[in-house]
Amino acid sequence: MSETLDLPQPASAASSVSVPPRLIGHEIYRRSTYGSKHPLAIPRVSTCIDLCRALGWLPDAQYLELPCATPEQLARFHSPDYVAAVQQAERDQRVGAEVKARFQLGAAGNPVFPEVFRRPATACGGSILAAELLLAGRGILHSPAGGTHHGRPDRASGFCYFNDPVLGILRLLDGGLSRVFYLDIDAHHGDGVQDAFHDDPRVFTLSLHEAGRWPLARDGGALTAKGPGSLGDRAGGAARNLPLPPGANDSEFLFLLEAAVLPLIEAFEPEALVLQCGADALEEDPLSKLALSNGALWQVVQAVKPLAPRLLVLGGGGYNPWSVGRAWAGVWAILNGLEIPARLPPAAEAVLRGLAWRHRLGRTPPEAWFTTLADAPRSGPIRPEVRAAAAAVLAR
Repeated sequence: MSETLDLPQPASAASSVSVPPRLIGHEIYRRSTYGSKHPLAIPRVSTCIDLCRALGWLPDAQYLELPCATPEQLARFHSPDYVAAVQQAERDQRVGAEVKARFQLGAAGNPVFPEVFRRPATACGGSILAAELLLAGRGILHSPAGGTHHGRPDRASGFCYFNDPVLGILRLLDGGLSRVFYLDIDAHHGDGVQDAFHDDPRVFTLSLHEAGRWPLARDGGALTAKGPGSLGDRAGGAARNLPLPPGANDSEFLFLLEAAVLPLIEAFEPEALVLQCGADALEEDPLSKLALSNGALWQVVQAVKPLAPRLLVLGGGGYNPWSVGRAWAGVWAILNGLEIPARLPPAAEAVLRGLAWRHRLGRTPPEAWFTTLADAPRSGPIRPEVRAAAAAVLAR
């Protein structure tokens, strides 16, 4: 394979579907934040949508509004007591010590904020709606608000209060599907989804993530070699993990795509594929030490697009408003076979120039963050441990 990045080309007519891709969004993400000092103080979903509209890529017929999941829908995976506690936290805007300790609300990066129930419940409503639409036939759905892959049945975890990928996959299974492939390319391990389907052979989970980044050991240290997210099978062979070394580049990421990811998907023959497309593996993101370009993420989207009759693409991590907005808008372009311009038109540039970020990286943003969608490719050598990871994950 080529060890340099080529931007993906539109899919062939043979892999197209009769219904155009649809993007699911909601205005709650324009005004809601986790707090001014939290990594999720930035606009992400609204930036993606505004860019797509400014580029003429999002006609009204392809846009759907996210519904808010009901407590009963959330209870398909989450404990009713926990769901009720999140609702109460939103009403009271505070939690007591017992609730904080039991449910991790108001603790460990999971603050109580004005929309602490409605915001994550809306992401879940989007994934459930997408699953229902996919059950009706072939299709492609993009929900950048989704991808909250750390959520646990009975507690918040890693900025995730509920787990929308799990709820979307459960809806696909409840609707009669028996082979769902979950691919997670967020910089952080997709631990909540992997563990949810630990004993369910109908779901194959594959996570590419930075080694030792998440979850942390109980003492706050890095992962051990045998920790979650290390190389190895879970659920009797229905899960794989490909931890990437810090500094992983496009060439290494795309090597794993061709050498391991695509063979695993093709062998599983999924009826539906759920892609968690977190943008925190990009070089400009402050919460990882990976060094990918957004073109590497787009190449994954293009490569997996024809491999299942139903495709749901979610968001996930991403903590630089320029890099995440540009990445997810490009995902939408790839899903629609649209050409990504070398220079953004004035309306799209205005969206990006209107952003602000209090992080030190946001004080003097490079001009390319305003004027382009595509990053320059970040190719490099493929290290032996990356080649070894591909071999190990296929050998199991």
